[in-house]
Amino acid sequence: MSYLLHRLAEHELESAFQFYRTHGSGKVALRFLAEFERVAELVEENAGLGTPTSGSRRRYPFRKFPYAVIYEPLDRGVRILVVRHDRQSPDYGGERA
Repeated sequence: MSYLLHRLAEHELESAFQFYRTHGSGKVALRFLAEFERVAELVEENAGLGTPTSGSRRRYPFRKFPYAVIYEPLDRGVRILVVRHDRQSPDYGGERA
């Protein structure tokens, strides 16, 4: 099993990391990345977790940060389409393929 990261989701992850590094600290930014990895591994191993959104997509929240991933199960693993802040529109990234 493995996960794929959409190129825009990769950009969103990097932007959030830079935000926490700039406005928090390097330690906070690294904790954010660790939380992302925890969530990515969790949904990779259990592709049915989270709340259904549209089609086969699901949303799974971070525990310690106001973020969630939107992902879709694949035959082997998952594809993370969006790394979304909770204050963004619920439709943000919804059309991403």
